[in-house]
Amino acid sequence: MTFPELPSTLETALQERGYETATAVQAEVLQPEADGRDLVVSAQTGSGKTIAFGLAMAKQLLGEDGNVPFATSPRALIVAPTRELALQVSRELAWLYAKTGARVATCVGGMNPSQERKALRSGATIVVGTPGRLRDHLERGALDLSALAAVVLDEADEMLDMGFREELEEILDATPDGRRTLLFSATMPKPIENLARRYQRDALRIATISEGRGHGDISYQAVTVSPPEIENAVVNLLRYHEAETAILFCATREKVRHLHATLQERGFGVVALSGEHSQSERNQALQALRDRRARVCVATDVAARGIDLPTLSLVVHVEIPRDAETLQHRSGRTGRAGRKGTAVLIVPFSRRKRVESMLRHAKISADWTDAPDRDAIKAKDRERLLEKLMEPVEVDEGDRELAERLLAQRSPAEIAAMLVQSFRSAMPEPEDLIANTPEARREAQKERHRPGFEDTVWFRMDIGRRQNADPRWILPLLCRRGHITRNEIGAIRIGPAETFFQIPRNIAEKFADAAQRTAQAEQDEDPVTIEVSEGGPPSAPRGNDKRHKTRSNADGVRVKPRAKTGGKFDKAKGKPKFKGKPQGAGSKPTKPRKGNNA
Repeated sequence: MTFPELPSTLETALQERGYETATAVQAEVLQPEADGRDLVVSAQTGSGKTIAFGLAMAKQLLGEDGNVPFATSPRALIVAPTRELALQVSRELAWLYAKTGARVATCVGGMNPSQERKALRSGATIVVGTPGRLRDHLERGALDLSALAAVVLDEADEMLDMGFREELEEILDATPDGRRTLLFSATMPKPIENLARRYQRDALRIATISEGRGHGDISYQAVTVSPPEIENAVVNLLRYHEAETAILFCATREKVRHLHATLQERGFGVVALSGEHSQSERNQALQALRDRRARVCVATDVAARGIDLPTLSLVVHVEIPRDAETLQHRSGRTGRAGRKGTAVLIVPFSRRKRVESMLRHAKISADWTDAPDRDAIKAKDRERLLEKLMEPVEVDEGDRELAERLLAQRSPAEIAAMLVQSFRSAMPEPEDLIANTPEARREAQKERHRPGFEDTVWFRMDIGRRQNADPRWILPLLCRRGHITRNEIGAIRIGPAETFFQIPRNIAEKFADAAQRTAQAEQDEDPVTIEVSEGGPPSAPRGNDKRHKTRSNADGVRVKPRAKTGGKFDKAKGKPKFKGKPQGAGSKPTKPRKGNNA
């Protein structure tokens, strides 16, 4: 539909930018029933929501003549989760309000705070910023919110996921009661609903996301692979799709660093984005993608927030998202503004059930398939070469002369073959993948064992999940009771009432003797029973395996320990008991950091 009647200054700005029809979210926020009301908007990333809330708050900012009345303090505040998104929003509002006389100030981390304070003192009409920097200016008295007429929380769910609840509450508590609050979020979890109830009045709910699937312009694929083959599958997916721009999502900055180096060695034009990069490095990486000097970006979830690349047509989830909301946010980087995109999840064999559950929760239908092999990639290369050669070109006299010389020395078939070889040599070589068969899966499962654990003995303990059993305190307990090191303990499987763990066969007898002696010495302490298990653990989903060697879960996300490290077990209370300093580990475990570790 076309835009409804707007102030002439905004209409002119939209026309100059080629905006003729409103997107779904833009049309909804401009409906008569939304006029002047608080809004809670579920809008997909890339649906034109920046222009939507820019138009929605126009009546609160502009006078009857379509211009901004004189004011010494901001009239509108937009809060965004990341620097990139805040800068993007600032650019969009700058051209939209350029003819109104409004001044837009941006306050984000990584920029010069003194310059931002100067911009705020000069009479900014609209302030766009990240929660941390805005709170800093507020506490220093540089940001005056007393005259605020509208507040926008953009991607509010991400801000809460990143641990900005305190900052948001402090900012909103400093705003006047009569202000209008617009809350935009791709998903609506309970924390968002609670925030809306606390800071909004009679809010109108607007949902423009399809109920059938997360994003209608994105086609989803789930590619099953052997765990050791994940990086090879990434290479083949990039070669198969040959997307103009692609983004690869990883869970941690360490994985970003490793995959970035791997793809560089393979010959891809690739950049990296993670929390360890400075703002200058991030700007350079994004500019390389816009200039086509790089075609692939490896990034963490948080670092990729706010990226808006018109040519981005492929998203690859190298590591499985932690939940359905993260899946939608990641995939929403493509399929924007009516363009088509592809989102591919790389799924290790053992994680398929978890991914299927996540897709059902997100109401997304994905095509399950194998990673493209060398033959499929070569077939795609031939199609792309034919399309390229069939494009009309202008040939000068020198090119014609060279063509005639070639035809005089080689046959047309030979020249065509040489051309194909030249085209293919400029591209990274595809990888040979393990066949997706039951035999290959069993072989891949064998390769997952750590060196030295090819032959093991299963032991059991008489505690389980009902007693809050957790590898983080079980591990030092086993080391102390069995007189072994952490590296001599294999997989740990925790059941409802008992726990099983692996010990290499060559030290199993020594471990059993030590565990029995320490049990006798600690009889008054009611120690945990440790004994050999003849049959091993009962069959259970592999997702119950707890690998003690990591402080992150299977997706690389930091998790909070259920109990402190070390100590004996109090069966009556269902938790470890301590005497003074925690035993076994020597120190308390590191407290997980707040928010995403990207």
